Amino acid sequence: EDVKRGRKQGGAQVPKLENLVGSSTAMREVYATIRQVAPTRSSVLITGETGTGKELVARAIHKLSPRADHVFVALNCAAIPADLLESELFGHTRGAFTGAQADRLGKFALANGGTLFLDEIGDMAYPLQAKLLRVLQEGVVERVGSNKPMAVDVRVLSSTNCDLGTAMREGRFREDLYYRLNVFHIHLPALRERREDVIDLARFFLDRFAREMGKGPLELTEEACRVLAAYEWPGNVRELQNLMERAAVLARGSQVGREAFSLALPTATTQAAALTQPGDGFALEPAVEDVERKTILRALGAASDNKAQAARLLGVSERTLWYKLKRYGL
Repeated sequence: EDVKRGRKQGGAQVPKLENLVGSSTAMREVYATIRQVAPTRSSVLITGETGTGKELVARAIHKLSPRADHVFVALNCAAIPADLLESELFGHTRGAFTGAQADRLGKFALANGGTLFLDEIGDMAYPLQAKLLRVLQEGVVERVGSNKPMAVDVRVLSSTNCDLGTAMREGRFREDLYYRLNVFHIHLPALRERREDVIDLARFFLDRFAREMGKGPLELTEEACRVLAAYEWPGNVRELQNLMERAAVLARGSQVGREAFSLALPTATTQAAALTQPGDGFALEPAVEDVERKTILRALGAASDNKAQAARLLGVSERTLWYKLKRYGL
């Protein structure tokens, strides 16, 4: 069955769709919309902050759709240089540009019969948006260097973490393309906006990583749960997932306590205690280090632990980032 009921976590039944976990009101609305739009051919625009799980929503829609037996292809528009994105989408012929040594199919052709997920669509260059709109309207692609049309049957799902309304007003995103992509809209709330899901998610990830590592069941202590529930989660679900992976690696027994998160998630209690220490309650250096450590972890979460990308987000060299990681034991 495509719809997975989920397992009991913390005494509550957690409904899931393709690894989407949470029983909060906000997530139940997301599940309902997914089930409603999945059987259709309509385009869906998924919005939300980085790390909220937009690709998981797209995969859930695909799995519940009539195209489930066909391929799901994902493309991050922000990760491809603007001058190469057209080729990635539509393909190219041999000799179409420098370095094009052979014919190549694009993502539309590869996704024929299935679903194409365009992640970070808001970062697509304006001139290319017109070509994408034409493909969506006509169901035909032309490879770079060729004028031979190729019919494709592809359902397009897209996502963005930016405000496309502002982008349209500033002339950076086409209004006609926006309405073509946004037949249905699903917004994923930030993790801090659905705190009741934090512990279920933490247990879900901890259990998964423990099994992948061949370890026995791992449990969060009550104190660890309080720490996780109090944190703001700037990196959203992705940050929580990365933290649970590290906790599973470091676990020596069957329980995971607050000490597993002491470097990454200083609690309000420990911060308040630091301020009451005689003599050094307002020491600047520890406070600066604390902010730096959390900022690095946030960047790693946003970059899915890709060190090179995290360094770019932080505006430092990879060498500097590696030094900081070693210094803070991350």
